[in-house]
Amino acid sequence: MIIHLGGALLAGGAIGLERSFHGRPAGFRTHALVCVASSLLMMVTFFQSRWMPADVVNETVRADPTRMAQGIMTGIGFLGAGVIFKEGFSVRGLTTAASIWITAAIGILIGVGFYFPALLATLATLGILSVFRHIEAVMPGQCYVHHNITFARDRIIPEAELRTLLQQQGFAIANTSYRLLEDDRFQYRMVIRTGRIDNVARLTELWRQNPEVLEFCISPTGD
Repeated sequence: MIIHLGGALLAGGAIGLERSFHGRPAGFRTHALVCVASSLLMMVTFFQSRWMPADVVNETVRADPTRMAQGIMTGIGFLGAGVIFKEGFSVRGLTTAASIWITAAIGILIGVGFYFPALLATLATLGILSVFRHIEAVMPGQCYVHHNITFARDRIIPEAELRTLLQQQGFAIANTSYRLLEDDRFQYRMVIRTGRIDNVARLTELWRQNPEVLEFCISPTGD
């Protein structure tokens, strides 16, 4: 039993350390507790002969450990939902929620004594959270940005000129909407995309120096 709980503590703690290092809301202690709790609950069925008489187990009770596992994974869903939050147009916390979910699964494996697959799953999880982070940073991809820009009604930059300016900064327009505000201002609302995240800073500096721009908002999406 000590090996079961100790293994769960080490696996959950290792994953939680990676999350804490990157400043995530659910870190070292949360992941360690999730893994130990999952292992502890699975031990209730795995070691039921220790706390329930043998004749009762054989003749009256037919325990199904998979039902306990299903209950654990369902309950972990509520904890995972608690770390997901919306910030502007971005949804954050999805990776942390997934790490909590797989930590619970690792705890279940350790709880029933599947140490080898639990070890492989722990190493794979750490690799996904750390090594894959660097791979994701260098691999090519599209960055989508919510872009709102406001002008005075009589000093609006024409849409064709605005598109040209955005293209010069390395952006392509995915879609556009328009809004006339109550205080006689006009606003473009766009979703734009670029292949380089540093183009966002260049675009910000362009609008900051433009006297015709009354207000702008640039909000990259992502986890």
